Amino acid sequence: MTPNEVNIKWARLQEKIARDFDSEKPDIKVMLFLIGVQELGKGPRKFSKRQKEELMHIANCRLFSELGFYELDGLDQDGWPHWNLVKPIPNYTLPEQELLIKSLIISYFDFA
Repeated sequence: MTPNEVNIKWARLQEKIARDFDSEKPDIKVMLFLIGVQELGKGPRKFSKRQKEELMHIANCRLFSELGFYELDGLDQDGWPHWNLVKPIPNYTLPEQELLIKSLIISYFDFA
């Protein structure tokens, strides 16, 4: 996808999520949180600040696993997934990071 295509699809995905959750357009952090909750698989509930950070980490690992950077190691005793870094993630510029994460989120939601 070109950067322009990513930005158009990102805006559409934001609008869809905002409608589905009757909320404002979500930013990247909110999208990562939603993916983390989905990957945890325990449904919506109250999370501590630390758990929210861990959920966003889970989301990042899940997304970057699509590019071969992480692999799932398994679940801990509480059912939380743990990931292993398989290869180092390149040092992307901030705009490159944002574009890459947006495109991975779009793919995760399989949003065209």
